[in-house]
Amino acid sequence: MKLAYTEDQVKLARFAKALGHPARIKILEILSTQGCCYSGNIADEFPIALSTLSQHLKELKSAGLIQGEINPPRIKYCVNKENWNLAKNLIDNFLADKSIIVDQCDVK
Repeated sequence: MKLAYTEDQVKLARFAKALGHPARIKILEILSTQGCCYSGNIADEFPIALSTLSQHLKELKSAGLIQGEINPPRIKYCVNKENWNLAKNLIDNFLADKSIIVDQCDVK
């Protein structure tokens, strides 16, 4: 019988997917240095369409890495500190638990 995925594996995969685009990494870097930021201010840092930026923000919010506060017509975003710390711990634990045996790998 195949084992199901653990809750931590599912969460880690979700965070990793959200981190899987350079625009999302940049968004998180901006938010981590400014605390909170309006989406329009974030848009000033990108050479992409607002609709594309919106999709990246939606992906990060869906993963729980950021949170947004709507004050029409503006949306203020900030890092979700609780989930950010959870993602950091899951990634740290995943990488710490794995050892790579380079000498046994013949692939070049």
